[in-house]
Amino acid sequence: MFIIENQLTLLILFFLTGCCGTAYLLRKRAGHRAWLMADLIWVVLGGFGALGAVLAGVYKADSSQINRQIDVAYAASSAFDRDAARFRLGYCEGAKGVQVAVLCDKADFLSASTADHAELPLFLAITSEVAPLRSLNFFGSDSADHEMMQMADKADAFDPDNLLVFNARDAQTDAALSALRQTAPRIAAEFNILASSYETLVAQVSTLKEEWEYLQDNAFILLIQIIAICLVSFAAPFRLGKSFVDIRDYR
Repeated sequence: MFIIENQLTLLILFFLTGCCGTAYLLRKRAGHRAWLMADLIWVVLGGFGALGAVLAGVYKADSSQINRQIDVAYAASSAFDRDAARFRLGYCEGAKGVQVAVLCDKADFLSASTADHAELPLFLAITSEVAPLRSLNFFGSDSADHEMMQMADKADAFDPDNLLVFNARDAQTDAALSALRQTAPRIAAEFNILASSYETLVAQVSTLKEEWEYLQDNAFILLIQIIAICLVSFAAPFRLGKSFVDIRDYR
């Protein structure tokens, strides 16, 4: 985290160090062993920088998956809220019949397991604003970086298993559904839609958590990229200095 938070400072320091080394070598004539070594350093560090860029590109492609998964999870959350509100308003206000009351109680439990679970909207909000790549910000302030780290910690602490407080279907619910399919098939169908929305929500949030953890576990690739950029910034002045000396001493 020290390297990530101070990446711009490190980049400047490496570049200035390379400039100082190049200034020292400018006294050497073209073709001197020192310039040959400088050229070798540029090739090696430049190759490492290219490798870091390739790895970062692969990681960035993987990180785009979490953005798609966030959209899917938000859609699943909205669908469940909409289905739950429609079912409760349509059938639970002055519900008549034991079977309908059972389904209304289950709908209340399912809604409570998400509405009262404060971490669910928090997790969705955090993952939409904080992705591991966002930390790769050369001009981020210390306060913004600290806030981002706190948000990431909250996302890490989120546990989708806590959503599974209630099963969408159980023996009592299935019995009520079986009875209502004969007497009130529309109510049974509406509840099945609600239960499916809840199960989809849990599945999508769990998948989002897995994607988040995968990116967090492989965030070291960002560190490799920063180190590669710093090394290239160190070697660049040497390569520029060698070109300058070659031109200066050209016969």
